[in-house]
Amino acid sequence: MTTSNALVTFTGVQKTYDGHTLVVRDLNLEIQKGEFLSLLGPSGSGKTTTLMMLAGFESPTSGEISLNGVPITRTPPHKRNFGMVFQNYALFPHMTVADNIAYPLTVRKLGKADVEAKVKRALDMVQMGHMGSRFPGQLSGGQQQRVALARALVFDPQLVLMDEPLGALDKQLREHMQLELKALHRRLGVTFVYVTHDQSEALTMSDRVAVFSEGVIQQIDQVDRLYETPSNRFVASFVGDNSVLDAQVVQTTGEHCEVALADGTRLTGVNVNQAQAGETVQCSVRPERITVVNGSGPTVNRLGAAIGDVIYFGDHLRLRCQVSGQPEISVKVPLQHLGQMDAGQAVHLHIPPEHLRIYR
Repeated sequence: MTTSNALVTFTGVQKTYDGHTLVVRDLNLEIQKGEFLSLLGPSGSGKTTTLMMLAGFESPTSGEISLNGVPITRTPPHKRNFGMVFQNYALFPHMTVADNIAYPLTVRKLGKADVEAKVKRALDMVQMGHMGSRFPGQLSGGQQQRVALARALVFDPQLVLMDEPLGALDKQLREHMQLELKALHRRLGVTFVYVTHDQSEALTMSDRVAVFSEGVIQQIDQVDRLYETPSNRFVASFVGDNSVLDAQVVQTTGEHCEVALADGTRLTGVNVNQAQAGETVQCSVRPERITVVNGSGPTVNRLGAAIGDVIYFGDHLRLRCQVSGQPEISVKVPLQHLGQMDAGQAVHLHIPPEHLRIYR
C-alpha cells in the first residue's frame, strides 16, 4: 500500500489525560482510502481514544492527524464530515426513522426534495425502505442499528467511524450484521474505521486490523497474515485460539530454531523474534494446525500427550491435552474422530515446523 493512497495519517500522536500515563503513545498510522480497518484490543488499550481523536471529540496531547494531507488536529468534529455510529445508537426517540436519518442533512441546510431523495436512498441501502414513518421505540435492536448506520451514511461522508456498534446485539444477529456491514462496505467503497474488542468480528469484517495494547499498535496487517503470522506473544494470544508450550532454545539455523521442552522433547519452529541459544521461549501454535498421529505418522516435531477432555463443538471436536510439564494445550480435530477419542487416552501430536512460532 502506498502513502499516496492514504486518506488519514496519524504522525507521532500521543494522548494523556493526567499528564503522566500515555493512553496512546507515538502512534504512526495510515488509513487507506476505501479500506475497512478495525482497531482491535482489550479495554484500556487506546483503540477508542484513537477513534475519538480521529472524530475530533478528543485532542492529541502531541502529534498531528491529517486528512488527504491536510492537518485536521484542530478542526472541530462537525467540520470533519465523518459519519459516526455508536454502540447505543444515539437515535432521537421523539423523531421518526426518516427524520432521524434526515437530521445530518437538515443541519447542513439541504433543500426538502434533496433531503427526501437522500433519506430514501439511505433507507434502501440498509433494507429498511418501508419503515421511515416508524419511531425508534417500535424497532428491534438490529433495526435501530441499521437506522444509526443509515444516518451515518446519508450525507456521503468520506469516512465512517464505528465504536463497538454491534456490542448490544445477540450473537446470531451480530454475526448477521457483520456480514451485512461487510457487503455494504464493498458496495459503497467508503472508508470504514471500526473499534472492537471482539477478535472474530475484526477478522470477519476487515481488510486490515490494527492490534492495540497499552497505547501501542502491536501489529497492523491483513487478517490472514495477522492470524497466521503474529509478530509477538501478545498478538498470538489475543487474536484467535492459541496453544502454548514453554521451552528453551537449543540451537538456531536461519529463520528457524530447535527448542527443548521440560521432558526433553525436541521441536523445530519459526524463530520470530531471533531468540538465542539458551533463552527461555514460548512456542505458539493454532489448535487446528496440530494433528493427532499414530505410530506411522511423521517422526519430527512429535510430542506425547494425554487427552484430558473431549468437547463437542458442532463442526469440530476440541481435545484438551496434557503434555508433561506444560500448560494444557488445545487441539482441534475433525468430527470423524467422534467416538474414537476418550479422556485419559494417550496420543501423539504432530506440529508442522512452519506453524510452530517461537517467541522470546
